[in-house]
Amino acid sequence: MPANVDPSGPRSPGAVGASAPRTAGAVADHPGRGVVSFVRRSPRMNLSQHRAMDDLAPRYLIDVPRADMSTSVAPGTRIDLAERFGRRAPLAVEIGSGVGDSLVAMAGARPDMNVLAFEVYAPAIASTMGKLDRAGVRNVRLVAADGTEGLRELVGTAALAELWTLFPDPWPKKRHRKRRLVNQVFAELVADRLEDGGLWRLATDWADYAEQMTEVLGSSPLFANRYPDLPGGWAPRGDRPVTRFERRGMEAGRTIRDLVWARVPR
Repeated sequence: MPANVDPSGPRSPGAVGASAPRTAGAVADHPGRGVVSFVRRSPRMNLSQHRAMDDLAPRYLIDVPRADMSTSVAPGTRIDLAERFGRRAPLAVEIGSGVGDSLVAMAGARPDMNVLAFEVYAPAIASTMGKLDRAGVRNVRLVAADGTEGLRELVGTAALAELWTLFPDPWPKKRHRKRRLVNQVFAELVADRLEDGGLWRLATDWADYAEQMTEVLGSSPLFANRYPDLPGGWAPRGDRPVTRFERRGMEAGRTIRDLVWARVPR
């Protein structure tokens, strides 16, 4: 989930403090500048999260050159993803993987895919690595970076089979909606990175964000709805697990909406 924040509390933990090991790609705790799609928080990681960073980062975490922010990806960065995964395979990307509940389940159900996940909160990354390790899921690599920059710099044109943006921060206040991840500019980037027929899977528990997603995708000639004949054009949830954040939305009376749109052939 780009880093998600529920109005009733943070959807993913905050960034780690200065005591975290640099070699683990930990996120520094100073705030960045400009408009971003996530909120920075900085509690310290607990002992198990520190252990996960120390023990599992060499397996799961890809460190990247930074620009002026600790969550940035330096322009022009090039990484051989096949080398980092140890194989060539269709690529899926999740932006905002949070504590990894959806990531672990969905990547585990797709062993024939390489799954690259972007998350900005170091404690969430550490928790995710622990869950991946315990589940025996080895086809995932994580990058502690803003997902938009990561997608732009690390994924080539038509190199992406699937993109997952599940429960991105809804920014419910009208004055904050410019921070929402899903907009026309981001959709153009996604369209460039997806292969022909590649899928963009989205989900949200905020009605007006679901409508915004539909408007953005529906107004683009680069995408086609995979489920136009279902009520509202909404997609079935598929193999996406119910996370605690989704459950929180349901308990608040919000309707969960899934969308699946495909890249129109070039």
